[in-house]
Amino acid sequence: MSLDWIYYAISWILLTWHSAWNATGIPDTTVLGTTWAWILAIIFLVVTVRVILFPIFVKQIKSQRAMQALQPQVKALQEKHKGDRETLQKEMMELYRKEKANPLMGCLPMFLQIPVFLGLFHVLKRLNPDPAKSNKDIYGWTVEQFNSASDARLFTAPIASKFGSTAEELAQLGANSTTVKIMAGVLVLVMMGTTYLTSRQMILKTGWAEDPQQRMIQRLMLYGIPLSLLVSGAIFPIGVIIYWVTNNLFTLGQQQWVLRKFPPPVTATSKPGTSGRNGTQPAKTGGLFGRSKPAVAPPKPAAPKVAGPKPGAKPANPKKGRPAKRQG
Repeated sequence: MSLDWIYYAISWILLTWHSAWNATGIPDTTVLGTTWAWILAIIFLVVTVRVILFPIFVKQIKSQRAMQALQPQVKALQEKHKGDRETLQKEMMELYRKEKANPLMGCLPMFLQIPVFLGLFHVLKRLNPDPAKSNKDIYGWTVEQFNSASDARLFTAPIASKFGSTAEELAQLGANSTTVKIMAGVLVLVMMGTTYLTSRQMILKTGWAEDPQQRMIQRLMLYGIPLSLLVSGAIFPIGVIIYWVTNNLFTLGQQQWVLRKFPPPVTATSKPGTSGRNGTQPAKTGGLFGRSKPAVAPPKPAAPKVAGPKPGAKPANPKKGRPAKRQG
């Protein structure tokens, strides 16, 4: 199956934003070693894709909430049909259909972004300022746009270079090996950190899954994927890493908004003081890094006011134990 339609779509969005920034007065010349028109084009490619996928992201959150609310019923079915996997799967699918919960919705936004990432990777990998390079005008590019993007830089490091670029590739791009490795290394670390934070943010808000397999998937997403980027990040062009980091930052903000708009449900299995290892973890409100705010003690109720006696009135309850006055 040809992926040319993806390359054309990504190129069109990228080139449209580049032209838009040129029209606002941002030239293709470098300022502080950075070609801002192309860097902003990559950043707003992320914005465009995320705005398109936003309705699907909201559906993902709603589906996850429905799945969480169904956990007690799922657990009951697992106990009822223990050892009968076929019947259990049939009953669970019927439950999901009845309650309009789709387990696959949780992965759909991520899967839809994979073609965008692969398309950008392919487009940026082709960039090369060599005048003898052929096919510069495919995917809707002009030769002038291709040469301009090939010379685009982030703090003097070409966006087409990568940490693992060979000496020959760096020579073609006119790049300094030390500068590229420092710039790419810093961006890879930021990419790893923001990828970790996006997974941590979701787990802090929704809690650890009760099912051991789902919990293992959560751990894989929290620790495994960021660590894998330490290796795979060496083959990503700097422009692709800029896309990934921007996408992560957008995700952090979007998740924060959606999680406030659609807070996790309180299930019947949630008990005060339960942890993620023994049950459903209650949602934390301590922010991105899990820092909780100190609890504020409720104000003590004020003592009831007692009205004083009116002037000239005898006390209603004279104090006991006072000796009576002797009449003389």
